[in-house]
Amino acid sequence: MRTQVLRVMLAAALGAGFAPLALADDTWNGVMAALADFFVGPQQKSEFRWQGKLAEGKTLEVKGINGGIVVEPGDTPAVGIEALRKGRRNDPNEVQVVVLEHAGGITVCSVYPANGGKPNECAPGDGGRLSSKNNDVSVEYRLRVPRGAALALSTVNGGIDALGFKGDVVAETVNGGIDIATEGAARAETVNGGIDAKMGARFGDTRFETVNGGIELSLPASASAALEAEVVNGGISSDFAVSGGQKTRRSLRGTIGSGGPKLALETVNGGISIVRR
Repeated sequence: MRTQVLRVMLAAALGAGFAPLALADDTWNGVMAALADFFVGPQQKSEFRWQGKLAEGKTLEVKGINGGIVVEPGDTPAVGIEALRKGRRNDPNEVQVVVLEHAGGITVCSVYPANGGKPNECAPGDGGRLSSKNNDVSVEYRLRVPRGAALALSTVNGGIDALGFKGDVVAETVNGGIDIATEGAARAETVNGGIDAKMGARFGDTRFETVNGGIELSLPASASAALEAEVVNGGISSDFAVSGGQKTRRSLRGTIGSGGPKLALETVNGGISIVRR
């Protein structure tokens, strides 16, 4: 909507009436960036890098707010963290990327300056306090971590990608899609975005939830699980036979194969697709 409004405004300014100009998307991206530079100020950038190691069986946790998270698997204990901070109104260097090494693994946080309230603090798990009130800086994360690590990834405005892992994965965002692939247990939650997941042969309990978006789950042909799938506005399809349960227009419950880990899938506005590979 904002882009459309700016298109109309620009068209009017150029004397072309109120019909949007027919320009390619990449051209419009440049136009929007130029308008933002003019009205808000030029974008500033700042990079952060960190290297370390993560012991076997430990967790890599990322707590972002504005910005996406991409995690790539590696075959050594080495951990590499790159964070790109970008802002127009606010100085990107005012946002700290904090890396905490602790008994449970490594926690990485985007720590914004306090804005008239309690100071922000990075801490593992449910600890700490993080807020970006009235700050337009985004922090885009790209990390490389051991393939067998457990992942706990969260942001508010941004997507999450974590493909090719063996450990448990938790991914949470509000505005963004989630794309994960693991052989462990998985939980993914978003509000505005779809969920695309690929589970390995020995996956654990899995729960995927979204409000505005579809869910596509890819399982190996030999998969066995206890399925619970629910939609409000959308359909449910499965390449697997589901037995011993019930199917309605909005739900599908039953057993895939010989049963096993729980698969709980839920969306409001979107479909659910369970694909055999």
